[in-house]
Amino acid sequence: MDHETAGRACSEILDAVGSAVIADDAFLETVLTGILARGHVLLEDVPGTGKTLTARSFANALDLSFHRIQFTPDLLPADITGSNVYNEGTGSFEFAPGPIFANVVLADEINRAPPKTQAALLEAMGEGQVTVDGETHDLPDPFFVIATQNPVEQEGTFGLPEAQRDRFVVKTAMGYPDFAGERELIDRRADRTAQAPSVTAIVDAERIPDLQRVAETVTVDEKLRDYVVELGRASRADDRVDVGVSPRGIQRLFEAARARAVVEGRDYVVPEDVQTVVGDVFAHRLVLTADASVRDTDPAEIVDDVLERIDVPAVSPA
Repeated sequence: MDHETAGRACSEILDAVGSAVIADDAFLETVLTGILARGHVLLEDVPGTGKTLTARSFANALDLSFHRIQFTPDLLPADITGSNVYNEGTGSFEFAPGPIFANVVLADEINRAPPKTQAALLEAMGEGQVTVDGETHDLPDPFFVIATQNPVEQEGTFGLPEAQRDRFVVKTAMGYPDFAGERELIDRRADRTAQAPSVTAIVDAERIPDLQRVAETVTVDEKLRDYVVELGRASRADDRVDVGVSPRGIQRLFEAARARAVVEGRDYVVPEDVQTVVGDVFAHRLVLTADASVRDTDPAEIVDDVLERIDVPAVSPA
C-alpha cells in the first residue's frame, strides 16, 4: 500500500466514524493517529460526549473485534485477563480467555479500578500478551486499548500510575459538541424507533497492518528528528516539572508524527505534524512539582511553552 492509498483509506475511515460520532475532525484524527502509531489512546472528558461510541465506531470501521470492559472498584485482574478453569470432563485446567482478547478493547472509566487491576493491562499494552499462572498467552494482532475516564468524577477513582499513562501514545479530549452537533443529538433522541448510529467496515482487518507499515516508511528529516528529541529534553528542564517526558515518550512523538503524515496522505513529516501531536503525546506524561500542582498548572501550558522555546527547523520535503 502506498502513501496516497493509505491517505484515502484514512479519509474514508474518518468520514465513516464522523457520520456516527458528534465530534470535531481534529479529535477523530488524533484517535486514528494513535492507532496507526501502534499505540493506545486515552480519552478524558465529561460524561455523555460519546467516548464509548467513538471506540465502537473505530472498531467497526476497521473491521476489528471489540470488547468493552467496565472498570469498577471490585474488578479483579482475572476479570480482565481470564483464568484457568477446571474442566470436569477432561480432569484438567483450561484457560478461559477474558475480555482483553479482542482487537479493540474499551477500558471504560479505567480510573475507577484499583491500581492492582489497572496493572493487569500493563503487560497487555506493552507486550501484546498476558501471563496467567505462569503461562503466556498472545493477544490478537492488531491490539489497541481505548481507555476513558471522567475528570469531573473524582470520588471513588484512582489516579493512573505513571507507568500506565506512559503506555498511551496520546491522551485527548472530545470537548462539547457545537450547537449543530447538540441539536443533532436531540433529533436522534426524539426518534426512539431509529437505530443507534452505526458504522460499517471501511477496510478489511487484514489491511490494518499494511496501514501501520506505511506509517513506518514515512521519511523524517534529520533536523526534525533532532527537533523531536529537543522537545522531549526541554520538558525535563522546566522548573514546573518534576519528571519530564521519558525516552519512550520521545519515541512515541516520533511515531505519532509519522502516523499523522499518513493521515494527511504524505510520505514525509513536516514540522506541523510534530506540533499538532506533541501536546496529546507529552502532556499526560509530565509529573509536576508540588508547587505547580498546588497552583493547578496545566501540563498542556508547559508543552506550549516548550514549543515556544525550541526553534522550529527549516526542512524541505525532498
